[in-house]
Amino acid sequence: MALNPKRTITELLELKALSDNGLGAQRVAFSPGWQKARKWFLDKVQEFPFHTEMDTAGNLWVKIQGQRPEELWIGGHLDSVPSGGWLDGAFDVLAGLEVLRTYTSVKPPITLCLVDWADEEGSRFGRSLFGSSAVSGSLKTEEIFSLKDASGLSLVEVLEANGLSADKVSEAAKLKNKAVAYLEVHIEQGPILEKLSVPLGVVLGTAGVERHRFIFRGQTNHSGSTPMWLRKDAFVGAARLVHFLRSVANRYEGVATAGCCELEPGIPTAIPGVCRLTIEERNLDKTNLEKMWEETLKEAQKIANEENLELEAEPLLRIDPVRFHPQLVELCKASILEVCSKVHLLGSGPLHDASEIAKAGIPTAMMFVQSKEGISHSPKEDSAIEHLEMAVIAFEKWVKKTIHWLLSKLPEKA
Repeated sequence: MALNPKRTITELLELKALSDNGLGAQRVAFSPGWQKARKWFLDKVQEFPFHTEMDTAGNLWVKIQGQRPEELWIGGHLDSVPSGGWLDGAFDVLAGLEVLRTYTSVKPPITLCLVDWADEEGSRFGRSLFGSSAVSGSLKTEEIFSLKDASGLSLVEVLEANGLSADKVSEAAKLKNKAVAYLEVHIEQGPILEKLSVPLGVVLGTAGVERHRFIFRGQTNHSGSTPMWLRKDAFVGAARLVHFLRSVANRYEGVATAGCCELEPGIPTAIPGVCRLTIEERNLDKTNLEKMWEETLKEAQKIANEENLELEAEPLLRIDPVRFHPQLVELCKASILEVCSKVHLLGSGPLHDASEIAKAGIPTAMMFVQSKEGISHSPKEDSAIEHLEMAVIAFEKWVKKTIHWLLSKLPEKA
């Protein structure tokens, strides 16, 4: 079957009509909306001679057996954040399905697998990349048994309701033994490609994360009677650190955000005696990320001393940057340049399932499609139809180039 990018757009619009209630996509993992979307997807798949199965972590696999048993994986995710966009994750899966269709009458040289990862977003239980981390082996057993949603329902119960056993989730890690590469096409979810007027980009890797909570402690006192020079204002310390974040991020070409600030007592007539400030720093380069955090901690301590404050620093999340496979990056670039006149190489601030697969030692890379106004995780999420169609074409070329590269590396069949 010939590649038809317009069919991908039609199917995306079908899925949007199926799962968008007017307030955005409602496909949170393990919800009725997600189950409905998966059934719709399976109906599409079953029109063709593909083998389908769900693994022990809830990932859905669509496979075409090739001339060789080694597997090239392509993937994405049908789940969404609450009131999410129509493209995030879903475009990946449906673009992958269109590529698989081109092999319905011709047996591929190696086995092709399209995977719909379970609970990429982590919206319900707060654990992103659930399915892919089970396959990579990084998902800890204690996480599975400790997670609960906002209503108090446990992940164990939800898995059972979806025909899965929490005791067997980790068995999905065995699947990675046959994988020889993983490719993913995704919307950028950021503004860079649009600012550069570039439709498609090559992803160099995903940024590492340093997320910490600073607690500044001063002295609560009456805001009207305490002169400025005698104050121990916890919020002033935090505010100074927030201002510093911009400079340290620029210095090391990363990003830094103060996303949460809580004051005590939090009234206009009292000087804040306590301020809890949650900050997050991201960088594609591990050394630069380490320097960002070291300088931030040093600056926080300096500010606390100057403002006569006590300081605590509590680590919340640490993730190392992940660099994608250089040869796959080059093949992605070459594929895009056969479709577009220019290309841009960039890192990804958001994490993706590709990050987990790369950490498992499987050669991995990603392609980005320009996002309108850089908006994602929102009903306003959008990309130009022309750019999406170009991405499907470039993605098929990338898959073919990757197969050719893999065949040159794999041992000859006995």
